[in-house]
Amino acid sequence: MKLLAIIAALTLVSTSLAQSNQTVERRKSKPMHTPDNIKVVAPALEKYADGPLTQLWKRQELTPRDRSIITFAALVARNQTIEMPHYINVALDNGVKPREISEIITHLAFYSGWANAMSAVAVTKEVFAERKIGTNQLPAASPVPLPLDKDAEEKRAVNVGQQFGSVAPGIVHYTTDVLFRDLWLRPDLAPRDRSLVTVSALIASGQVAQIPYHLNRAMDNGLTQQQAAEVITHLAFYVGWPNAFSALPVAKEVFEKRPR
Repeated sequence: MKLLAIIAALTLVSTSLAQSNQTVERRKSKPMHTPDNIKVVAPALEKYADGPLTQLWKRQELTPRDRSIITFAALVARNQTIEMPHYINVALDNGVKPREISEIITHLAFYSGWANAMSAVAVTKEVFAERKIGTNQLPAASPVPLPLDKDAEEKRAVNVGQQFGSVAPGIVHYTTDVLFRDLWLRPDLAPRDRSLVTVSALIASGQVAQIPYHLNRAMDNGLTQQQAAEVITHLAFYVGWPNAFSALPVAKEVFEKRPR
């Protein structure tokens, strides 16, 4: 009986390893979307990719670096890993630093979910290996934080505590101590870029209720109204027109209420 148990255990290990190897091989063999393999499925899609989508990246309202940050954030938020290797390489070529890509993934673990961040880690690890990007180019786990705007943070914390402290004190605690007094103060992603990532992820996942606060924060961090509008325009192609149009009334209200 013991021998049978050992054989059964070894069989299970062998099967698990085989399945794991098959998963890795399937992931490695996934076809990238080249013009040729788009054409054999959707010739019209290739036309739009070569036309409006290509032109979108040349619009002057946002830099190619900003567009790369927005696009990568949207892909992570929606767990769309097939396109990630291409756009991570584009981001690096457009001046997004490896440490910034690392910080985007870390940031989005909190705003798009841990599982989505883990999926992005697996894909990004392969790109970093191909480009020989080592851990010396990544941010420290516990760097010296950026200065805290004590008045603004105290106002935010009090407001959230009054609204939700009696409903879910745990999340109120983590929102203050982990997000706004730790994550948002990490120095390897500029506050404007961190806001850009957050707003993009919220639009990508249709979380319109959270957009007003974070869009205002983004504009306080240096994003202009013209750039904010262009973020939505850019994301229409990557997260769909309905998500972009759902964000428009919210953005309109934010723009109208801000001092000119």
